[in-house]
Amino acid sequence: MNTFKTIPEIFHESVEKFPSRPVLGYVDDQPLTYSQLSEKVMGLCAILEEAGIKKGDKVAILSENCPHWGIAFFAVTTMGAVAVPILTQFHPNAVVHIIRHSEARAVFVSKGLFSKVAESDLEGIKIILIDDFSEADKESMGRKRIKSALNTGLKSLDRLKQAAYKFAGREHLDLVSPDDLAAIVYTSGTTGHSKGVMLAHKSLVYDAEMAGRLVDAGPKDRFLSILPLAHTYECSLGLMAPVLVGASVSYLKEAPTPRILLPAMEKVRPTIMLMVPLVIEKIFKNKVLPQLNKNRLMRGLYGFTPARKKMHQLAGKKLMASFGGEMKGLCIGGAALCPEAERFLRDAGVPYSVGYGLTETAPLVAGARPSETRFSSTGPPLEGLELKINNPDPKTGIGEIMVKGPNVMQGYYKAPEITSQVLTDDGWLHTGDLGKLDKENYVYVKGRLKNVIVGPSGENIYPEEVEAVINQFDYVLESLVYSVQGKLVARVHLNYEKLDQDFGLKNISESEFLSRIKKLLEELKADVNSKVSDFSRLNKIIEQTEPFEKTPTQKIKRYLYIEDI
Repeated sequence: MNTFKTIPEIFHESVEKFPSRPVLGYVDDQPLTYSQLSEKVMGLCAILEEAGIKKGDKVAILSENCPHWGIAFFAVTTMGAVAVPILTQFHPNAVVHIIRHSEARAVFVSKGLFSKVAESDLEGIKIILIDDFSEADKESMGRKRIKSALNTGLKSLDRLKQAAYKFAGREHLDLVSPDDLAAIVYTSGTTGHSKGVMLAHKSLVYDAEMAGRLVDAGPKDRFLSILPLAHTYECSLGLMAPVLVGASVSYLKEAPTPRILLPAMEKVRPTIMLMVPLVIEKIFKNKVLPQLNKNRLMRGLYGFTPARKKMHQLAGKKLMASFGGEMKGLCIGGAALCPEAERFLRDAGVPYSVGYGLTETAPLVAGARPSETRFSSTGPPLEGLELKINNPDPKTGIGEIMVKGPNVMQGYYKAPEITSQVLTDDGWLHTGDLGKLDKENYVYVKGRLKNVIVGPSGENIYPEEVEAVINQFDYVLESLVYSVQGKLVARVHLNYEKLDQDFGLKNISESEFLSRIKKLLEELKADVNSKVSDFSRLNKIIEQTEPFEKTPTQKIKRYLYIEDI
């Protein structure tokens, strides 16, 4: 990419190229065409302008995934305002803090999430129901009624059509330049501190184009969205990337549980999907693995590599059929993929790609085409950006990953001190991630710099690597490794459903149940310690009876569980 573009530029280019093609819609509904989407976006631009929203103003979006989310996002960014996506999982206090901290002048909110803003004093801020773009207030919502939109006489979505003509005739494309701020995305990181990441138009467009190239996305592709649009992963790669190439995106009306997701896949027959590792890992551990180990003969065969590969291939065909049978790109990111699940994908011939990135890079940094993936690697850096390993260890080559390029953020909103800690004067971003490069420039991510544990003799212990070993154990769903008084401790959340199936735990006494769990954890500890370096051996394993609390990209919020680092 020699010339950087803006969001309104790529949006209107697609509208001109693909006016009658489908673009956004629910799985069971008639989707909007690009022409219809443009009409609604232009109408909403005009209505926002009438409400006093101008270039540079912040407009928050708090909603579940839906076609109207995209309408709101493209309208805000097209008129030169700044989108502030808010994750639906945020606590009401965090939601209100983000609205106030970002100085948002308007908020799009769904009826289902209105309660998160209803009890707060947001004087002077327009609250707009994203369901039909009407203005809401606390009193009217309390009686389950809706006020006329924005005091301009908007009675229904038909008003968007009328308003569109007013805005469409203007030179709105000239309102925005590639370096203008397009979005402020508040992170939901594992540290417990949410920061407003400032992303320019060129950053989001660059990442969307690069991501599309990795899976050869085009106008005939069908995306099925299951990740939160308020996260850059889904917004950049699951909304902007398909719109950029003329593809379509389908949304679910309910949470993506297997009961909802599998029938949706049969209907949509997606060609490209974005997933977090936990989804694949759960499918593998809860659906695939039990079938491959359902009797003694199959368990024996599974331990034999050629037989395991053949079993994986057969299971992979069934999995791809359940996904609709036309998948060409299963894009996995947001966290590390466990080796066992990736080995299955490779053996099965599933067209997958594991990418690396972070919110501060809009988010993609590295990725490979499905045909060019390498085991445990996230692929090479994207074309047009620079990546280097800072202060690599002479023996392992592992150091902090640093990135420089068009996708790097402008900084943290209203936080110059924190920004200066991660962004150098010449534009290099300290990612805080540890990794190394091979001879072909493929990236291997090893964990977070702040998570590194120093061993008894000064060795660097990467807890994520130990966790990967733990998670391969049949009865473990997820784990967390940390240090207490110089000794390694692991918390593990067990697969109680599988334990019950194999040992009938519901039919035994509590004391016998605890005895079985204790023995299992002892076996796990011995197994892990036989597979890791001496300095990475576990001193203790603690049962985590409830699932770990996670970020929207399914990373464990480590700070909630680590007692003493």
